[in-house]
Amino acid sequence: MKREMSVNGAFYPNEEKDILKYFNHFNNIIDEHIKLPDIQTKAVIVPHAGYVYSGFSANIAYRILQNSGVKRFVVIGPSHKVAFKGSTLCEFENYITPLGNINADKQLYKLLKEKFKLPCFKEVFKEHSTEVQFPFIKHYIKDASIVELIYSDENPSNLSKIIEFILDLEDVGVIISTDLSHFYDLKKANELDNICIEAIEKLDTSLLDSGCEACGKRGVWGVVDVARKKQLSPLVLDYRTSADVSGDKSRVVGYLSVAFM
Repeated sequence: MKREMSVNGAFYPNEEKDILKYFNHFNNIIDEHIKLPDIQTKAVIVPHAGYVYSGFSANIAYRILQNSGVKRFVVIGPSHKVAFKGSTLCEFENYITPLGNINADKQLYKLLKEKFKLPCFKEVFKEHSTEVQFPFIKHYIKDASIVELIYSDENPSNLSKIIEFILDLEDVGVIISTDLSHFYDLKKANELDNICIEAIEKLDTSLLDSGCEACGKRGVWGVVDVARKKQLSPLVLDYRTSADVSGDKSRVVGYLSVAFM
């Protein structure tokens, strides 16, 4: 079973050349204006909107990841279209992208399946929060293999256990997908998003429930909880909103990328 594309042509382009135009544009800005930190990480938070809006934030995280030496990842994101209890993963042969296929990590799939007894809900795997990460992974992490895990009505502590198990594996990393607040004016969005950022920077999960609005907040809770336990240091790589591109400050969405060291 192949994990087919479902949001190509909407969240990201259909053609390789058009995706590479985005990546080249982002990298030109980074190389001219931003000094990327020289760090190693196995865990990042990345956004998942259309590349025109959130791609720059995500691109910074993947620039960091490509130098970390990790090639096996679990990509974790919230379900936006299908509601269900808990988390799900399915066994795929590979993941299709316009840049070429990514191999599924069958060994990692089996470990997670056996350890956490996760069901496979095939109808869930047309999810954009995880899929928009795949072209980034294919481009920046050569010979990568991945497992896609999607959650809906899940206890964040269960995600914490899964993430901790993943990061305890020597050569496996985790990619946590989330956007931040949705459709407030810019001032209000900044206020709400700063609560999320403060919670991450302080590794304080209680702050996430004091005003942070993020579609992937449960995944963020899970990775922050694990980072606190494992004494990982969070580094905010980029924060911006859709207003940076659209100019519309009346209804914005927030985007964030973070690395845990």
